[in-house]
Amino acid sequence: MTLLDHVSTPPAGGTGGRQPEVVHALYALVRAEAAAEAHAAGVEAADLEQAVWLRLLERPAGPRAPGPEPADPARWVRAAVRAEARVARRRARRERAYTGGEPPGDWTGCPERITVGADERRALRAAVDRLPGRCPRLLEAMLAAHDPTYREIAGELGMSQGSLGPMRSRCLGCLRRMLAAEVVAPELRGKER
Repeated sequence: MTLLDHVSTPPAGGTGGRQPEVVHALYALVRAEAAAEAHAAGVEAADLEQAVWLRLLERPAGPRAPGPEPADPARWVRAAVRAEARVARRRARRERAYTGGEPPGDWTGCPERITVGADERRALRAAVDRLPGRCPRLLEAMLAAHDPTYREIAGELGMSQGSLGPMRSRCLGCLRRMLAAEVVAPELRGKER
């Protein structure tokens, strides 16, 4: 689809279908001016050209501007291209490129993140409470905010420090199975065989 396909319908102002003629008359000038200003503005020439065409086709029709064609086309095109280049330069100064190492935003105080985190912690605590035997006490001790050592946990639970590792593995395996059963498995897609 070309630019002429997009501008073939006359606007509501009633210019009577002169837009294709205006596009043909100004095409080379807009293209040359956009190519000349694009490098200095740090944008693609095609993007600059498109912004100028949009500006031209959105011009209001009225007594001061009788249709999309400006009174002095060459002066208008130069002014429009330079104005769009200034806008692109200002935008480039304000925007920063995202480098993969930094986080895309500060999510620490985000209400959604806080709510989702609280829901996840609540679901985890509820699942830990449903575990069998001494598993709830062991995992509660390991999830404690003060981050206790194995020696402290063993003393608190009255167990030997060497048995904490194997028991922790069994409890976490049980917790994984319990949580996997609660998560809905995705439905099969396509035809069943």
